[in-house]
Amino acid sequence: MTMKRALISVSNKEGIVVFAKELEARGIEIISTGGTSQMLADNGVRVTGISEVTGFPEILDGRVKTLHPNIHGGLLAIRDNESHMSELEKQAIQPIDLVVVNLYPFKETIEKPDTDFQDAIENIDIGGPSMLRAAAKNHAYVTVVTDPNDYELILQEIDAKGEVQTETRRRLAAKVFRHTAAYDALVAQYLTDQVGEEYPETYTITYEKKQDLRYGENPHQKAAFYREPIGPISSIANAMQLHGKELSYNNINDAESALSIVKEFQAPAAVAVKHTNPCGVGTGETLLEAYEKAYEADPVSIFGGIVALNREVDQQTAEKMKEIFLEIIIAPSFSQEALDLLMEKKNLRLLTVSFSEEDSFRSKITSIHGGALVQEEDRKGFLDADIRVVTKREPTEQEWEDLKLAWKVVKHVKSNAIVLAKEDKTVGVGAGQMNRVGAAKIAIEQAGEKAKGSALGSDAFFPMKDTVEEAGKAGVTAIIQPGGSIRDEESIEKANELGIAMVFTGMRHFKH
Repeated sequence: MTMKRALISVSNKEGIVVFAKELEARGIEIISTGGTSQMLADNGVRVTGISEVTGFPEILDGRVKTLHPNIHGGLLAIRDNESHMSELEKQAIQPIDLVVVNLYPFKETIEKPDTDFQDAIENIDIGGPSMLRAAAKNHAYVTVVTDPNDYELILQEIDAKGEVQTETRRRLAAKVFRHTAAYDALVAQYLTDQVGEEYPETYTITYEKKQDLRYGENPHQKAAFYREPIGPISSIANAMQLHGKELSYNNINDAESALSIVKEFQAPAAVAVKHTNPCGVGTGETLLEAYEKAYEADPVSIFGGIVALNREVDQQTAEKMKEIFLEIIIAPSFSQEALDLLMEKKNLRLLTVSFSEEDSFRSKITSIHGGALVQEEDRKGFLDADIRVVTKREPTEQEWEDLKLAWKVVKHVKSNAIVLAKEDKTVGVGAGQMNRVGAAKIAIEQAGEKAKGSALGSDAFFPMKDTVEEAGKAGVTAIIQPGGSIRDEESIEKANELGIAMVFTGMRHFKH
């Protein structure tokens, strides 16, 4: 099937002049529109303007130029259908064999902080998607290209086979429909956000591939990493990797958990994570102090873990971290001395992430077989809680600090969850248990003697007084929990009996 005519209309003009010249050299007529036509002509390409094909001028400031039977008839005609071809001949319409189109820069427009609503609307492409969809639908006869990376492939197949192969046309058609679907999803998302629709009747989102992964959670599972086209800046999806081997599926999950926790703190903080749960969290006057406390919290589990820090990594902190095996270190930045030290470890991944506080609230999506759960992110913290001291004894100043730390951390531990904190660090973490007292026993056992004088944080209320009893036996002196159980009074009475100060927050932090 000899290629005779190509329609070119692109916003992304990368490589288009060279490609058009190569098509022209192979005897292919070039039809083009607006700025693309002018650019090609200025670079010596013979171009037939779109108005010459349609017999109608471009109107409405270019809003209408390709929406015409002379274009879409040439794209959609089935070449081996006698009726279709007879109709083209009757209407003096010539077939179009190649469509090279990419769309108005809608994403780039709405990414700009000063873009107003009307600018966004004007960058919604209408004619481009129509041509792409028409050509892709008729890919049995029409080759359609939207990605400059595919230009060379087209030329190679024309030279080798005299035409673009059926399998290639089909793959390019599928790529086009992915492209237009993603484009429309961004437009839909933008307009939905503009009108404040939280949970519309259809939930349309799109992601761009960031990288293929070696495997998923286990080596027998295939996986890839995708990110939102306009996602939050302060995220692992937008992190910059400075050093180390490629991230794995589990690395990314763990890194996201570590980053989420460390962002809870304003003071210098360090968070160590294993299997998405924190194993050690510390705060201090300096980053080194914070890291040392996170390490001391659980020197066993931190081995092979992910560490996130909320300050630039300095040389002293880097020297300490270099002493053990870590998978990933995440921070806003690294001093040159720290970077030189840590890069001596060939496989250690070093990531920088913006700690911008301007990221808007995002929806959290959890996939299930055949569907998805969508909810608002849990951004509520200690200052948002309805804090009430419900026992006779109020917490001491140090206990208040430990309670705040336990509450910030337990929010990010898989439910049922209990966290013990003491003197600016976690000393015990009980995660993902089927009952609350079981989580408490694990945290207490991990803490050992450090449980004495510690504060206990629970992600949800105590259904019975047994957790308070276990805490009292271990020497815990303060508890923070949501409250709200029909048996709260039993827990309060037990706390009073044991001399434990207990605080209710009125806010649950389940994390499944």
